[in-house]
Amino acid sequence: MTRPTRQRDHDRQRVGDEDAEEEAIDVAEVEDVDELDPEDFDPENLTRTADGELIHEETGLIVEDEQIDPGPEWRAFNHSERQEKSRVGAPTTKTMHDKGLTTTIDWKDKDAYGRSISSKKRSQMHRLRKWQERIRTKDAGERNLQFALSEIDRMASALGVPRSVREVASVIYRRALNEDLIRGRSIEGVSTAALYAACRKEGIPRSLEEISEVSRVDRKEIGRTYRYISQELGLEMRPVDPKKYVPRFSSELELSEEVQSKANEIIETTAEQGLLSGKSPTGYAAAAIYAASLLCNEKKTQREVADVAQVTEVTIRNRYQEQIEAMGIHS
Repeated sequence: MTRPTRQRDHDRQRVGDEDAEEEAIDVAEVEDVDELDPEDFDPENLTRTADGELIHEETGLIVEDEQIDPGPEWRAFNHSERQEKSRVGAPTTKTMHDKGLTTTIDWKDKDAYGRSISSKKRSQMHRLRKWQERIRTKDAGERNLQFALSEIDRMASALGVPRSVREVASVIYRRALNEDLIRGRSIEGVSTAALYAACRKEGIPRSLEEISEVSRVDRKEIGRTYRYISQELGLEMRPVDPKKYVPRFSSELELSEEVQSKANEIIETTAEQGLLSGKSPTGYAAAAIYAASLLCNEKKTQREVADVAQVTEVTIRNRYQEQIEAMGIHS
């Protein structure tokens, strides 16, 4: 005999409640939730909610809840609404000592409509600008950082390196300042060494000669400071690949793609034989370009190549002889 539908539903609900009670008891018996170690949880049982919270499914424990929502506080449902409600300024940057977050007072004595302001307002704005400049740097450390970052920006502009290199150089200098590596060394020396390290990090190498040309310190001090901060900060620099200099040197010498390709081939072949060990990468690249220009009938003199690579003609001759012998080419 079949039981009434209402009775069946009641029995099913009672069984479901009993299962839920047993599951709750099992969870409670595992251990006190406050004593659970989030590192012991199986990652498969962790769920990330839309609010950014990380929850353990079995116990309901919130593992992570201090998530910062970087999004706006307003909502928009189409492009025009997003454009209307958007309120953004310049992005923060490590290339400025205050990360670009301070207020700047314009030096133009005009109001928001472009009209000239009164003499009384002009004197007031002049006084505000003066105090604004004074309070931008609150201590000697910030003044140090401001001067160093302006030096990095000046040298990077002179070298024509991209903005990513300036950002990396600024981060390296900030780390050196925090580690107190500046003490006993010139600000210009450390900032130049940071820029040189950033160029190598970003794969846009510049030789010490090129760096020293735009710097206010000599080559020897740059090299010494670079080795010091590289070791202290654990930058783990790899040797510069001579092939990275080939496109730039070839472009300045107005050589063809064929010459560049041949120069890269010479570098690869001779480096495999161990000739690169202990040699200057700029001199090695210059010699390979000189050899390739001869092989491709686009002859350039050793003087021309040496001027572009900022090495001596003697260096090019020595590396050139080693490379053609290793390649089995008779001059």
